[in-house]
Amino acid sequence: MEYDYLREHALHALLISDPKTKATYIKQLHQQGPWQVGADLAIQEPSQGIPGRPQKPDIVPPQQVKQRSLNTPEGRATLLHALAHIEFNAINLALDIIWRYADMPDAFYGDWLCVAYEEVLHFELLNQRLKTMGYVYGDFPAHDGLWDMAERTKHDLVARLALVPRTLEARGLDACPVVRAKLAQAGDEDSAAILDIILRDEVGHVALGNKWYHWICLQKDLDAVLLYPDLAEQYRAPRLRGPFNLPARRAAGFQPEELDYLEKQAQLKN
Repeated sequence: MEYDYLREHALHALLISDPKTKATYIKQLHQQGPWQVGADLAIQEPSQGIPGRPQKPDIVPPQQVKQRSLNTPEGRATLLHALAHIEFNAINLALDIIWRYADMPDAFYGDWLCVAYEEVLHFELLNQRLKTMGYVYGDFPAHDGLWDMAERTKHDLVARLALVPRTLEARGLDACPVVRAKLAQAGDEDSAAILDIILRDEVGHVALGNKWYHWICLQKDLDAVLLYPDLAEQYRAPRLRGPFNLPARRAAGFQPEELDYLEKQAQLKN
């Protein structure tokens, strides 16, 4: 722990490629706090690639990630692997938002460190479950839709908050119950139980996205609700399909007019 400030540590953790080493480092950060944040530090983006990645999984376009039947062990393992990759990306997203954006309140950085820690726990649960099935993270190809949006929004914190936690990660609130039901129907209650933990925690993570998006819009005198469609169009966010998990989205802080907008967009898509 040779760095002085949390934001420096977050960048260091982001650059770690080995998932186990990254997880250990984040756990230590979380347990050894509170840290001095260094909110005013001007940190240069490193020349090496961000984020640090293991050699596997192979990253492919989304259409090349095969869907398999959940009635087979390999099909369930493929699904759990896809979820593990989402959680690994979510770890990196939380680290990236800590180091990249300066001059936010200390609570902002502490919130996202807690998110990184919980995403580590989710990743470990999924990877351990994969191991019991004879697989590990890296055994199947994966796609990088979450990180692609992080790249597009890296120069705009308002857009990052609007389109990563509040859009792409919020999709998990809708998908989790559906996936959980399919796993349970296939007789995989152990995997279904992991989805219960993830959904519980992800409500809180999306709530933080809402909290800080609305906070920064207020500081900049922006209308958070009216701004969102413009950001979604500018940064090519996917139009979301229903059905939406409205109770979870309400618990995560989405306002009624935001949920109405989602429903209308879904109808347009259909």
